[in-house]
Amino acid sequence: MNIVLIHDYLSSFGGAESVLLALHEIWPKAPIYTIFSNVRQGKDKLLDEKFKNAKIIKSWFGKLPFCEKLISPLRFLIPLIWRSFDFSDYDLVISSASWAITKGFSTQKIKEICYCHTPPRYLYGYETSRDWQKNKLVRLYALVVNHFMRMYDFRQAQKVTWFVANSKEVQSRIKKFYRRDSVVINPPVEIPIGLLKLIKPTDFFLTGGRLEAPKNFDLVIKACNRLKLPLKIYGTGSQEQYLRSIAGPTIEFLGFVGDEKKQELLSQTKAFIAAARDEDFGITPVEAMAAGRPVIAFRGGGYLESVVGGKTGEFFPTSPPADGGAGLRGTSSPTVENLIKILRQFKSEKYKKENCIAQAKKFSKERFKREIKKFVKKQWRT
Repeated sequence: MNIVLIHDYLSSFGGAESVLLALHEIWPKAPIYTIFSNVRQGKDKLLDEKFKNAKIIKSWFGKLPFCEKLISPLRFLIPLIWRSFDFSDYDLVISSASWAITKGFSTQKIKEICYCHTPPRYLYGYETSRDWQKNKLVRLYALVVNHFMRMYDFRQAQKVTWFVANSKEVQSRIKKFYRRDSVVINPPVEIPIGLLKLIKPTDFFLTGGRLEAPKNFDLVIKACNRLKLPLKIYGTGSQEQYLRSIAGPTIEFLGFVGDEKKQELLSQTKAFIAAARDEDFGITPVEAMAAGRPVIAFRGGGYLESVVGGKTGEFFPTSPPADGGAGLRGTSSPTVENLIKILRQFKSEKYKKENCIAQAKKFSKERFKREIKKFVKKQWRT
C-alpha cells in the first residue's frame, strides 16, 4: 500500500502539526504534500526539529514571495493549488484537514482518509485568527468568496472515502455541515514519564500557545489583572503586542519556550487556564494534566471531552453571545466575570496529580498511533 500524507500548510507547530507528526512517524517514507512550508526555514524551531527528516513537497503557490500572508485573501486559488498535485501513484491519501479544504482527493483508484481537525472555521461562522477583513470592502469581498468556497468545501467533503474527527465536537460539525458520518480518534499528546516526582506547584497561573484572537488570552489577562493574580503566558502570535498592552504588573510574557521548559512550567503552575470559545479539541489542557496539574477551562467545545470537572479541573460557566447567536453556530461565550468567579474560589490542592495524569494518558501518542493504524487496516480491507 503506497501512502501519501497531505496537510494544509506548515507555518508553525501546533495541534494539527502534532497529528501530522504522529502520522509521519507511523509512515516515515510517506511524502507530505502541503500548500507551503516553513520547515528548514528557521522560522519555527519546533517545526524544524520535528520534521527535519520528512520529505515535504510544497505547491507552486508556496514558492511565491509572501505566500504565507497571501493565502488567506487569495483563498479562492485553493482548488487550483490542490489540482496541481498528481497523486496517481498512491493507493491511499491521508489528509490532515482544517483551514485549506484539504480533502476530496479520492478517485476510483485512490482511497482517502480525511482526519478532520475541523471544517474551515472561516466558512461556518467560527472565530479565526485572521484579521484582514476589518475593512468593509474587504469584508464584502470575503463574504462573496466564502460563499463559493463553502460550496466547494461541501463538494470536496462528499468525495472523501472515510472521515475521522479529532473530537465529538468536530464530529457534530462534520455531520451538520457535510452530512457525513465519522469516527472519533482524539489527537496525540506527549505524556512525559516521571512527572509525579516534579517540583511542587507554585502560586502562578499559566496559559499559552499560539497568541491568536480565538484563544481569548485577553479575557484571561483581564481576569488576572482584576484579581492581581500572577499569570505566565508562553508562545508568540499576531496578538502578542495587543496582549502586552493590556497586561498588568502581575502578567509575565515568556515568548517561545521549548518542550522541556514548557513541561517545567506546566508541572509548576497552580492551574492551566484555557478560555477559547468553540475549541476543536484542545491539546494544551491535556498536556497540563499530563504534568499533573488541573485545568480551568471554558465550558464548551473540545474541553468537555478532555477535562473532568471537579476531578482534573473546573469549568467556568457560559453566557449567551452578545450577538444573540447570529451566524451558523450560535453558542455561548466566555466572559471575564465568569472566569473571575472560578479563580476566586479555586483551590489547586483539591486535584490529585494521579487523577490528572491518568486522564491525560487516555490521549497519549501511543494510543493515537494504535487507533489510527487499526482504522487504516480495517478500512483498507473493506
